[in-house]
Amino acid sequence: MAKYKPQHARLLFIDRKLREKRYPNRQSLAEEWETSYKTIQRDLDYMRYELDAPIEYSARYRGYYYTEEQYQLPAMHLRERDLFAIYLAEKLLTQYEGTPIYNSLCSVFRKIEDSLPDKAPACLHNDQQLFTVLPPFTTVISPEVLATVFDCLRTSTRLDIEYHSPNSKPMWRRVDPYQGVRFEGDWYVVGHCHVRQAIRTFSLARIQAAKKGTERFTRPAAFNFEQLFGSHFGIHRGEEEIEVCIHFNRHAAAYIRERQWHPTQRISEQDDGSLFLTLCVNHLSGLRRWLLSWGDGAKVLSPPALADDIRQTALRMAGVAEEKQSVPHK
Repeated sequence: MAKYKPQHARLLFIDRKLREKRYPNRQSLAEEWETSYKTIQRDLDYMRYELDAPIEYSARYRGYYYTEEQYQLPAMHLRERDLFAIYLAEKLLTQYEGTPIYNSLCSVFRKIEDSLPDKAPACLHNDQQLFTVLPPFTTVISPEVLATVFDCLRTSTRLDIEYHSPNSKPMWRRVDPYQGVRFEGDWYVVGHCHVRQAIRTFSLARIQAAKKGTERFTRPAAFNFEQLFGSHFGIHRGEEEIEVCIHFNRHAAAYIRERQWHPTQRISEQDDGSLFLTLCVNHLSGLRRWLLSWGDGAKVLSPPALADDIRQTALRMAGVAEEKQSVPHK
């Protein structure tokens, strides 16, 4: 056999011998692989305690075997670009810090890295330092609330929440949680609200307390998150499809062209470098905030109600700015 024998290949060899049910022992494995008795012992310990492989020793047959009939060590044949993707994906985990799944995800990545070949290019670790992931601004969510909501989602259990909507008093809601959603630094739960008797979206940051109920529910077969939120612009949704047309001046148009802002978008280029963006949405709240972020670079052409709303908001903002300028400095 070749002199260079990576650990991962050796583990796969041991795995194959165990699945053949011939009860190999350390000596026979070491002789066949042409390695030391101690190396095989370390490999067996690693498979047992780090990879959770169900390996036991049979005194009767004087060899090792799998206690689970269908167990097989996962085989990973990775190219350099695959390894780099793994290292980069680990950096993306930062946006999930503070959630119940963060530690579990980190544990999974540790196991993946531990199962990689011994000779994985060291330069990939250095390349990893060349990339930085800047997570979005995140909301403050109670760890207890997050854990309770995730638990009810996974177990299809009814959930009681004390919810504080903006500009209203907190009230208790009973919810059948259907879908968890991560969007722009916040976690949301979408489900059937027993108070409103309709599907609603709740921000976990606005849940002041959460209690796991005792009743189970069945998620409706007709519930389809992709269909329900297919034309959304943001996390909110409505019942009616609204066609919106916006004119972006030449400066703003350069940025609009760079991204796919919405699945339904259509762009009409103009001779002066500006463009018209047309899209269909089922809720205007998120789109309204997005439009305001463009300042005078965007002008709503339709629907008229949205155009008037943006205009009035801009006038109020200008009025606030004028008031601040007129206040004498002490």
